Amino acid sequence: MDGNIEAAAQALLQGRKGRDPFQSVADTHGISGMTGAYDVQERFVELLRDDGAGAIAGYKIALTSKVMQEMCGVDRPLAGAILNEAVHNSPARIAHGDFQHLGLEFETAVILAADMPARGEPYTRDGVAAFVEACAPAFELIEDRNADYAALDAVGITADNAWNGGVVLGEPSTAWREVDLTSARVTLGWAGEAPAEASTGEAMGHPFEAVAWVANHLNARGQALKAGQLVMTGSTMKTRFPAGGEEIVYTIDGLGSVALTIV
Repeated sequence: MDGNIEAAAQALLQGRKGRDPFQSVADTHGISGMTGAYDVQERFVELLRDDGAGAIAGYKIALTSKVMQEMCGVDRPLAGAILNEAVHNSPARIAHGDFQHLGLEFETAVILAADMPARGEPYTRDGVAAFVEACAPAFELIEDRNADYAALDAVGITADNAWNGGVVLGEPSTAWREVDLTSARVTLGWAGEAPAEASTGEAMGHPFEAVAWVANHLNARGQALKAGQLVMTGSTMKTRFPAGGEEIVYTIDGLGSVALTIV
């Protein structure tokens, strides 16, 4: 392994343990290009697993919408791994103090029924359904480590596992075929505020677009989505940052709700 890749991954691990402010490995270690970014991410995830974070439970896609890409100063979606010890079932209680800077995203989680190995042609949204077991409303927990959003880059965010801090899953539904996932209404209840509404299609038009994107990304790197893994398919609303004390419910019509209390 490239010694610089190892050094960057070790620095990310120590930065998280030490609760240090986020710094891009593009700046600190001269990592350049998305291949290098994902090389660092893979080694960083190995180090997290060695440190007790558990097996890979699935993957996330980040920054699927123009508004989120502009917020973070990047021009493409990014992928990251989700580790078993950071998967929580609804209703969940999350300690605000366990994070340096906690953000929440509002998503459809897709649970796979079958492996998605490399094949002769890329996966597409239309072909994903055959591999899907269930779908669920979910929160992604974002750990941005107090990043300066005015000075971000795709390499740095990607290397830091696309800032995944965990997920909260609602009850998976096997009745997802009865739901139009291009336009199903989603509703966010946030600590007594008037409910906010959007649709599942706000993230790439359909959750299965994200599954296909992640499958193709992994295949290009000699890996694959596996049966039983989940894919977090992108936020339908802009990331929000709780202060602590909030009770939050996210509902997808036809799929149910996911509930989270920040303590």
